[in-house]
Amino acid sequence: MTQTEPGAVGTHAAPRRHVHLAQVRYADLDPQHHVNNVRMLTYLEDARISFLRYEGAVDGDEVFGATVVARQEADYVAPLLPRSEPVRVEMWVTEVRNASFTLAYEILDDTKVYLRAKTVLVGFDVPTQSARRLNTAERALLADYA
Repeated sequence: MTQTEPGAVGTHAAPRRHVHLAQVRYADLDPQHHVNNVRMLTYLEDARISFLRYEGAVDGDEVFGATVVARQEADYVAPLLPRSEPVRVEMWVTEVRNASFTLAYEILDDTKVYLRAKTVLVGFDVPTQSARRLNTAERALLADYA
């Protein structure tokens, strides 16, 4: 499930955030009975896919071409324990370059942040197996969340 939130009202607005709701499943838990660190990265991936594929769709056509993850970093702030309500994965754009862009994330609820992360994605040309420049439509979508 996804939604978007507008930036803060005022003179210096925060970037618009894409919000993806992730349900904690029993299979996500590790022997310490909290969400496994690798599964937390899967929550980020799910949010990224919902943003690039569905938020980036215009009249049913995808705006974004292929991308690959070039770098990912994560700070695990607090353990995420089993829960019945979904956790929010909020995502926004922090940098756009010629062939790459950086997404920032927080996994959180109303009282606590569990993870902060960044992912650098590179436009990818599948036939040539090489990096490609981001096109105008991709840049426009990213600018809405920067």
